[in-house]
Amino acid sequence: MNQPKRYLDIVLDIRKMISQENIRPGDRIPSERELAETLNVGRSTIREALRSLELLGLIETRRGEGTFLSDHRNHRLVEVLSTFILQDDQSQKDVWETRMIHEISAILTVCGDAVSSQLPVWSGFSKRINERDFFPREDFVKEIMVLSGNRLSLKIWLLLAQYSGNPYKGHILLEETEMLENILAAIRRQDAEKAASGLKIWIAWLQKETGKDDDDS
Repeated sequence: MNQPKRYLDIVLDIRKMISQENIRPGDRIPSERELAETLNVGRSTIREALRSLELLGLIETRRGEGTFLSDHRNHRLVEVLSTFILQDDQSQKDVWETRMIHEISAILTVCGDAVSSQLPVWSGFSKRINERDFFPREDFVKEIMVLSGNRLSLKIWLLLAQYSGNPYKGHILLEETEMLENILAAIRRQDAEKAASGLKIWIAWLQKETGKDDDDS
């Protein structure tokens, strides 16, 4: 009965070690032997923990070089969720709603900050939209997430965007320019309620368009 708990403890210990030693994506992590000695457990237990982390794509083993920490944005958990978990409509709806919670929180934070809401980037976005520049949707939302200053929320958002099939892929179309302009104007006025409401309207439009694309395919 204690084995499952001990196994999870090892995974948590490895994660804690990675954090304490400031190991970054692309950096080598301690070897199986080193981990076993440091954590005072058998190598077979370490091996199982590492195997699970590798299956999720959180670490990668390079023959003759060692084991390295992967970029969290590339790990296979996205593929696992997409293939086995997110096939039913309710799960996909939950992901959309969870992602939107982070986006709404971010835009409220930006509107509440006198500096972030007045940055030149918002006027620059507006100019690009009016000039019909090929303006990627993702650039707009990502800027909101970044300027909110919440790095954890940004990481979660990046993963959730992948889970929901990246709803912001592609460029802003003529039909959505007015919606984007309304959001940008509200941000510059620091009108958090209007900005959040405008973002919800745009997201609902995108969700509807995504559904149309799925029906066509």
